[in-house]
Amino acid sequence: MATAPPEDQRRLLEVQALDTRLQQLTHQRRTHPSLAALAELEKRIADLHGSLVDSRTAVGDLERELAKSEADVAQVRARAERDQHKLDSGALSAKDSQALVSELESLGRRQSVLEDAELEVMERLEAHQESLAKVEAAHADLVAGKEKATAERDAAWAEIDTTGRRVAGERAAAVAGLDAGLVTLYDRLRGQLGGQGAAALRGGRCEGCRLELNAGDLAAVRSAAPDQVVRCEECGRILVRVVDDAAAA
Repeated sequence: MATAPPEDQRRLLEVQALDTRLQQLTHQRRTHPSLAALAELEKRIADLHGSLVDSRTAVGDLERELAKSEADVAQVRARAERDQHKLDSGALSAKDSQALVSELESLGRRQSVLEDAELEVMERLEAHQESLAKVEAAHADLVAGKEKATAERDAAWAEIDTTGRRVAGERAAAVAGLDAGLVTLYDRLRGQLGGQGAAALRGGRCEGCRLELNAGDLAAVRSAAPDQVVRCEECGRILVRVVDDAAAA
């Protein structure tokens, strides 16, 4: 059976408490509420991204369509203005004047059709622009929410990390000078048993697995030499005999 100074065994409980605190800090960092908020916001931003792209594409297409309609109207209007200028000059023959009048009537009808189409495109563009503005506003709100949640996460992580560094320093100081074999055994058990490698024995109960030792095991532990490293028969952790249990013996 391994041996280690009784005082080193008792100090192992301090090391265990610090390791438990470090484990809790790691859990807090991994499960901080801001992470769930961030995940939800990122999902909503991703879901909205498709609508944002579609809406921007529709507005862009309609803007190009409107520009073409405006160009078509401007072209017909310019042609009509040129024809009207020729007609007003009085330099044309009666036949040419009649042909020009006929063309101006045709251009007028053409311009009316194009202006109606232009108006329809403008109305559709306005509706899509309003829709895009709403989607962009919703997206901006989500992005702002994500930035806020990120700041909260970073602040919480910074605080946790600061505490973690302090506790790690305390842990290093607590381990310093302890029996090397005891620490090696403790670290191995801690890795195998969910982070707890040592537990106090109080009132005949292991505080690691929370089970009462049977009479035979308890008698064996209490009769063991103070420097013997004893372990719980139920969970396998190092059992540290504290003063009140030693007194009970």
